Amino acid sequence: MLAVMKKILLSTVTVLALAACEDPYNREGVGFTGIDGEPRTISDVPGAAAFLPPATNVPAELAVLPAIPVTTDETEAEKIARVAIDNGGRSDTSAVALTGSDTNLYLSTVNVNGALYGVLKTASSSTKVDNAIGASFGRNAEQFTGCLPAGDVFRKGSSERSSGFAVALNCS
Repeated sequence: MLAVMKKILLSTVTVLALAACEDPYNREGVGFTGIDGEPRTISDVPGAAAFLPPATNVPAELAVLPAIPVTTDETEAEKIARVAIDNGGRSDTSAVALTGSDTNLYLSTVNVNGALYGVLKTASSSTKVDNAIGASFGRNAEQFTGCLPAGDVFRKGSSERSSGFAVALNCS
């Protein structure tokens, strides 16, 4: 009887100790999150706008919208991504509006020559945002699109600020 009680108590203590390692409201993973102080959300990235209103399920909203079909003769990955950015949506029929404190961004999917890209754009080509937003978009592509990133993030803009970002997606 005492041996059974020890096993139950040991199991309970182990489960409670492991549960204490993770924030109970962060359901993205179990255990350690990596480097101490690493941003958990895009709103924690310095200089980035907090895009997501709390009640928005972006992947579900994006899944309802059709991917914008585009064909091109380009073969270089950077040029294909530029075509995706140029054709990304900026309306409620082709993109999900992500409102932020600094600027609104539009998330859409573009199918370029059979390859699916996630595209994040500003409201106009003249509006620019910090490139850290594009890097965060690439790292969090699965959170935004429901698909894994399948390559690098490409941008349309300068070395510091851009008006659009694209990343190839793997949705299989």
